[in-house]
Amino acid sequence: MSTRSQIAIENENGTVSAIYCHWDGYPEYNGKILKECYSDKDKLQQLLELGDISALKEDLGKTEAYHRDLCKTYYPPTEFRNIDSFGKQFSYEYGYVLSKEGEWLTFENKL
Repeated sequence: MSTRSQIAIENENGTVSAIYCHWDGYPEYNGKILKECYSDKDKLQQLLELGDISALKEDLGKTEAYHRDLCKTYYPPTEFRNIDSFGKQFSYEYGYVLSKEGEWLTFENKL
């Protein structure tokens, strides 16, 4: 069974851009990888540009993206009005947002 998540960034204008990740969304895996490997905004933006992903890895080249690696339809990042909107509307088990201040915020959806 998968632990689904959304990975997001708070943009300078306060909006939030997010992609879906199918596998290993729990904080001890995706949360840890995001904090250790994707706290740089430019690197996170490159991850988001892949669109929805199947599996997050420490390296962008090893991350399994639906469009790039699995020949599936490209789904660009979903846009939210702000972090509060993201926190109320994300629909997976976990959500992660890199804030404008460079801090990772974690949301848990009690499904």
